[in-house]
Amino acid sequence: MILVDTHTHLYLEEFDGDRKEVVENAIQEGVEKIFLPNIDSSSIESLLKMVSDYPHHCYSMMGLHPTSVKENFRDELAIIEKELFAGNHIAVGEIGIDLYWDKTFLKEQIEALNVQLEWASRLNLPVVIHARDSFDEIFMELENKRHLNLKGVFHSFTGTLEQARKAIDLGFMIGINGIVTFKNAGLDKVVGELELENILLETDAPYLAPTPKRGKRNESKFLTYTAKKIADVFGVEIEEVAKITSENAIKLFGIK
Repeated sequence: MILVDTHTHLYLEEFDGDRKEVVENAIQEGVEKIFLPNIDSSSIESLLKMVSDYPHHCYSMMGLHPTSVKENFRDELAIIEKELFAGNHIAVGEIGIDLYWDKTFLKEQIEALNVQLEWASRLNLPVVIHARDSFDEIFMELENKRHLNLKGVFHSFTGTLEQARKAIDLGFMIGINGIVTFKNAGLDKVVGELELENILLETDAPYLAPTPKRGKRNESKFLTYTAKKIADVFGVEIEEVAKITSENAIKLFGIK
């Protein structure tokens, strides 16, 4: 059984004490591929080091996270752009709009999102969308960019069935993590109305650890709990979930 963690931040300081063990434990659990989305200029060095240390398992994405969009966002974008176009990255991400924490920089977040969507089109790369309290705003921008034939994933999806179908209609996959195991989240009911061919698995480690690890530091080996929950929802074996979602990831991100 091979799994792909399509979204994890194992390069963050939360893993500085045991990163090697965390990666080895993930591989032992069948998590063979680990995709690392960038946050901002401060995270590039540690992200790239991890890819260098584990070249057969870790893959880098490059983007500016919406919560890092502040007054200096154009300076940040310039740094991200230089690394994106010079490096060997599998996606532009994570990018998007986040209106949960702060709405102060909405205009700037929209501009940063559109700039990075254009980059993705030029490089023919998928995009990894962060959408928190912002589905309508992001859908509007993607509708306006349909001519770019963008593809990607709405990571850490927590929307409605209607929003999931809208994302799929726009050419995107649905990224599912430990939230689907939370008792009162209701996400399992949305997921159950989708097709496995539209779903990617992720952890978003160190955040959002699945039940029964909820409240602890998340890590890539815990992806198996999410895969098992998805299997239960669809009434299939976990091996089938692993096979289909891994094929989805390999196809979307162009991994050999």
